[in-house]
Amino acid sequence: MREKVLWRLLYDTAARAEEILSLNVEALDLEFRCARVISKGGAIDYVHWATATARLLPRPLAGRTAGPVFLADRRAPTSGSRAPARGDICPITGRGRLSYPRAEYLFKTASAELDPRHQGWTLHQLRHSALQHLAQAGRTAPELQAKSRHQHLAGLGRYVRLGEETSARVTAEADPAQRRRPR
Repeated sequence: MREKVLWRLLYDTAARAEEILSLNVEALDLEFRCARVISKGGAIDYVHWATATARLLPRPLAGRTAGPVFLADRRAPTSGSRAPARGDICPITGRGRLSYPRAEYLFKTASAELDPRHQGWTLHQLRHSALQHLAQAGRTAPELQAKSRHQHLAGLGRYVRLGEETSARVTAEADPAQRRRPR
């Protein structure tokens, strides 16, 4: 369930995996389907999710009101060089925050059968696919910029590859002769 919620949340928000993995329960607003994240560069931003995520998200929280949203499978060590910061431990379960490498490994393993190269996909590819699907659905560059929270429109170019069909459609729609009504 944890992975399903994580992957759905990453796709719905088109957020960076680090932002979602660093979420604490206190930063969630389940009623308004958004969360406060610390984005690249340290700015505080909000990410928003859809109905499917809203239905799944309460399950891994299991009534918790504090601590990391996504927890590791095991309890965190309490001392030594591998002991996480206190803020990265759930005060109720004692489990630590799910790490990026572990989340990436789980996603690659789960997606390997679907990947034509059988290597599995990265968490960052969820961001790519979310933005690409929004672009294919006709969302404008400023809308994609707002969703992805890119500072510059040029940064969206690597995510959005719309292809020949989009180019042909845009050309046909902009053709002045196409707009004239036949007599």
